[in-house]
Amino acid sequence: MMQYIHILMVDDHPIIIEGYQNTLMATKKDNQTLVIDTANTCDAANLLMEKAANEHPYDVCFFDISLPPSADGKITSGEDLAKISRNKMPNAKVVILTMFNESYRIHNIVKEINPDGFLIKSDLTSSELAEAFHHILIDPPYYSSTVSTFLNKSVVNEIYVDEINRKILHLLSQGIKTRSLIEYIDLSMSAIEKRKKQLKILFSVTDGKDESLINEARKKGFL
Repeated sequence: MMQYIHILMVDDHPIIIEGYQNTLMATKKDNQTLVIDTANTCDAANLLMEKAANEHPYDVCFFDISLPPSADGKITSGEDLAKISRNKMPNAKVVILTMFNESYRIHNIVKEINPDGFLIKSDLTSSELAEAFHHILIDPPYYSSTVSTFLNKSVVNEIYVDEINRKILHLLSQGIKTRSLIEYIDLSMSAIEKRKKQLKILFSVTDGKDESLINEARKKGFL
C-alpha cells in the first residue's frame, strides 16, 4: 500500500535543505511517496503551513531553530514555527534541528515544544537523518545522541526561559528601552524588572548591563 508523506523543511541555508531532501529521497521505502515543500524564512514557512492546514496538512515538519524573524516580528525562530504547527496541524510530526547544544537550551525546547524528533546538527549524518525520519513516522520521539545525553542527566536547577522572557530578550535586542516594554508586554514595570533581574542571574550577567544580557542570550541561542 502506497504511503503518501507530505513534508515541510525550513532552514535559512538552501544547501542544507538540499542535503536533507536528497537523503530522504535516497532512503525512502519503495511504498513511500515523499512530497517536500521548503522554506528559507519564517514568513515563507508560515504561509506554507496556512495553505497546508486548509488543504492537505503536513505529516512531518522539519524546523531549524535559527531563522530570520518574520517581517512583523511576531515569529522569531523555528521554535515559534513549531508552536504554530502544533496549533494548525496537531497531527503533524515536529522535528527540531539546531546547532545549539547547551543543556538548558535543549531542556527549554523539549519543555516548550515536546518535539517528535530533536537533532543536533553537529551529530547529524545522512544515515542518522534517514533513521530518525523512519523512526519518527512509526514510533516517535527520536532524539540524537547529544539530546539524549543531556536529557538523561540529572539537572538540579532546570533552566527555563518562558515565552514572556523570550519576548523581553527579543525586544531588548531590537533596541526597545526597558521603560517602553510595558507597551509590548502585558505586565507591570515592576514585574518586567523582576524578570530582567532573573534573566541576568540566569545568564550569569555580572555587570548588570542590558547589552551584556543580550550578548549572553545570543551566545546561548535564545536570540
